[in-house]
Amino acid sequence: MTEQANARDLFRAAYEHRYTWDANFPGYSADIELKQGDEVYTGHVSIKPDMSVEVSGIEDEEVQQSVYTQMRDIVTHRKRSTFEKSHGKNSFTLGEKDSTDAVDILVQGDSMGSNYKIRGLSICQVSRVMGRMAFVIDTHKSLETPEGSLATHYDAVFRNPQTDEIIRELEFEDTFEKIGDYYVMTKQVVRAKEKGQLTTTEFNYSNVKLLEPAVV
Repeated sequence: MTEQANARDLFRAAYEHRYTWDANFPGYSADIELKQGDEVYTGHVSIKPDMSVEVSGIEDEEVQQSVYTQMRDIVTHRKRSTFEKSHGKNSFTLGEKDSTDAVDILVQGDSMGSNYKIRGLSICQVSRVMGRMAFVIDTHKSLETPEGSLATHYDAVFRNPQTDEIIRELEFEDTFEKIGDYYVMTKQVVRAKEKGQLTTTEFNYSNVKLLEPAVV
């Protein structure tokens, strides 16, 4: 097997091992409580079967937008897309293996300049350069389910690609529960460090219910 074919197969196996919602995913609704310092906000969220997001009941527009962005991130990670659709045009090369047995997967043809590290069946690092922002996401812990892997503890470091200066650091801890046939996030703690300032934001989801299919 050529190195390029081997790199592609290794990456495909890890990509397809990520936990995603299947075509029958009915969507869900939940109550949300967002805590940041002494501030607490509550509202209601839903993800529809078509993966659209709705957020209601939060009076502060900035907080509502923050929750909407977080829900869109959930959709990005859980929405199923075939390997061919996402990466079919890219070519892959194996790089170095590090001391933790993670191997570099170098990608050519990706519009976002992405490179990855995989360990076994897990994508443990994503590295991208997007215009004036570069970021690296490292996954430290995952929840293994029969349907695939969910990252539960990971961090992201954002840099200026010209100067390599760190702009922002984020650490995430995610909690999932199985609701019916689907794993759904019930809590996310985000610790942010920017310009020396530390902020902790907690998203707590309760009363999580899968949506009933519409009667045709």
